[in-house]
Formats: sequence, C-alpha cells, structure tokens
Amino acid sequence: MSAPRSLDDIPMPANLRDSAVLVPIFRDAAGELYVVMVRRAAFGVHGGQLAFPGGKPEPADADLQATALREAQEEVSLSPANVEVLTQLPTVDVPSGFRITPYLGRIRRPEVWQWQAAEIDEVLEIPLRHLADAATHTEEIWQLPGWPDARRVPFYRVGNNYPLWGASYRILQPLLPAPAGR
Repeated sequence: MSAPRSLDDIPMPANLRDSAVLVPIFRDAAGELYVVMVRRAAFGVHGGQLAFPGGKPEPADADLQATALREAQEEVSLSPANVEVLTQLPTVDVPSGFRITPYLGRIRRPEVWQWQAAEIDEVLEIPLRHLADAATHTEEIWQLPGWPDARRVPFYRVGNNYPLWGASYRILQPLLPAPAGR
C-alpha cells in the first residue's frame, strides 16, 4: 500500500472564484507579534475551522483589498481606519473553488473583540512565536468528506488544541520559518 498523498494532490476546479482575507497582526505592550484569526461557526464546508476574516467580493468593493477590509469590519468589527495594509501575500487556490488573496495588515487592536455570532464562534490572538515553535507543528493522516482518499495534513496546534491547517496554514507560510523536517 502506498503512503497517503499530500493535500497538494487534490485537483483544483478549473474556474476559481475570487475572495480576499485580512491577515491582521499587532504587537502587544511587550512588543510580541500576534496574528488574529477567527474560528468559524460550526456550519458549512468550513465550519469550525480557523480562518482569517474575509470572503467574496461585493459589487460595491473597489478591489479585493476593499473586500478584505469590509469583511473584517463585518465579521470582527475591525474598522478599516484601524488597519494599515502592509502588503499583499501570495494568493492561495483551494479545492473548494476559491482563489484567496490575503492582505497583511497591521492593526490597532480593539479593547474587546466583537464578532458576528452567526459566522464566528471565537476570535484568537496567536503569538507568531508560538507558530514558529516546531513543537506546535505536526502532520497527520486525515480522511475528510469529499476527499477521494486519506491525505497527509500538516498543521499547527493553537488555542484550545485547534488544528490550523489548509488555506490558513498556507497563507501563514511566507510569514514563518519553515518547520524542521519540512
């Protein structure tokens, strides 16, 4: 029996739909760098997964950066006035049919996070130091609905032992040192 294939072997749809996310970062009072993520509500194809605020463009959005900023405001009440977009990160194509354009943004962190409860269960502030620690990085064999067979899935364990994997994992890769053995 051959070893399970990686997620990179799942075919992409021919026609991908555009979407955009904001990758919010901030430094705390001690200077530690954090990335902000959301845990999606437990419904839909991405239910319960860790993600960045974002979604599909609407006609009123000037461009995908505007989409990312609008979605961050809608999902976690992060005003565009409190975001300094630093750069566009590499796009990520996902088998669910989207081409995700991520924007790295330095934010002025709110006193208390407020989120759209219909879409978001939790806002997480994750120290980048934690993600850079090889001890938080692992790989397992998963078989998820819709997959033709089991796959090797690399991920980080964050928060309450949540797996940070898939598109969110790939979006973070340019910001982190490569885990040992990768």
